[in-house]
Amino acid sequence: MKVNKHYIVFMLVLGTLFSCVPAKKYEELKAKQDACKEENATLKSQNQNLEENNKELEASLEMLNKEKTVLENDKAALQSSYNQMKKNYDNVSAIYKLLVDKNKELLAGNKSATAKLMTQLQKNQEELQAQEDALRTLETSLQKKERDLNKLNQALAAREKRVSELEEMIAKKDAAVAALKEKVKAALLGFENNGLTIEQKNGKVYVSLDESLLFSSGSYDIGSKGITVLKKLAVVLEQSPDIDVLVEGHTDNVPMKSQGVISDNWDLSVKRATSVVKIMTENSTVNPKRLTAAGRGEHLPLDLSNTKEGRKKNRRIEVILTPKLDELFKLLGE
Repeated sequence: MKVNKHYIVFMLVLGTLFSCVPAKKYEELKAKQDACKEENATLKSQNQNLEENNKELEASLEMLNKEKTVLENDKAALQSSYNQMKKNYDNVSAIYKLLVDKNKELLAGNKSATAKLMTQLQKNQEELQAQEDALRTLETSLQKKERDLNKLNQALAAREKRVSELEEMIAKKDAAVAALKEKVKAALLGFENNGLTIEQKNGKVYVSLDESLLFSSGSYDIGSKGITVLKKLAVVLEQSPDIDVLVEGHTDNVPMKSQGVISDNWDLSVKRATSVVKIMTENSTVNPKRLTAAGRGEHLPLDLSNTKEGRKKNRRIEVILTPKLDELFKLLGE
C-alpha cells in the first residue's frame, strides 16, 4: 500500500514537470495561429475590396455614359431650337425691311395708314428684339451644355483609363498566378495526383500535400519523400520573390490523445505546418519573412462524410501562394 502511494505521488510530480513547457509553447503557437488567421482574413478582405472597387468603377463608367447620352440629346434639341429661332429671326427681319420700305412709300400719303404701319413696325421691332433675346439665351444655354459635355467627356476618359489600368493589373495578376501554377506543376512533376494536388482559385495557388506524403500518423517529423517535394517547391519560391507563402496544417476530427509534446489535433497541425516551413527555409534562400505557419486542426475539412477515406483527405498540408498586390493597392489609393 505504501509503495502505491509513493508511486502515485511520483507520477503526479512527473506530470506537472512535463506539462509546463508544452503549455507555454502551445500559447506561443496559438498566438501565431491567431495572427495567421487575421492575416488570412485581411487578404480575403483585400481581394473582396478589389472586386468591389472594380464593380463600382464599372457602374460609375456606365452612369457617366448615360449622362453623356443625355447631354448629347439636350445639345441636339437646343441646336434644333436655335436653328428654328434663327430662321424666325431672318423672317421677321425680312418683314421688318419690307415694312420700312412700304413706310417710306406711304410717308407722304394717308396719315392713318402711316400710323397703322408705324404701330405694326413698332410691334415687329419688339418681336424682333424678343427673338434676339431668346436667341442669345439659347446660344448661352448651348455653350453651357457644350462645356458640360466637354467636362463629362474628360471625366469619362479619365474613368475609362482608370478602369483600363485596373483591368490590366488584375489581368497581370491572374497571368502571374497562372504562370506560378505552371512553375509549381513543372517542379513537382511526378508527384501531382500522387498525394499532391495543385489548384488555382481566388487569385492564389493552392498546393495540397496528403499526410502520407509527408508524415507518419500522429507525427510532425517529415520523411525523405516529403523533404524532396518541399525542396523542389522551395526552388520555385526562390525564383518568385513577389509571392507570400502561407503553410496550413490540417487534421481529421478523431480526438488525439496527448503524446508528449503534442496535446491535441490543433497542436499537431501547428507543429506540422512549422516543420514544413523549417524544411523550406533551411534548404533554400527564401526569406523567412515571406512564410507563415498556421494550424487549422480539424476545423476546415475537405470531406464531411466522416468516413475513413474522407478523414484521410482531411489530413493534409496546404501551401497557399499569394502574389503581392502592393502596386494594385497603390493605384486604388490614388
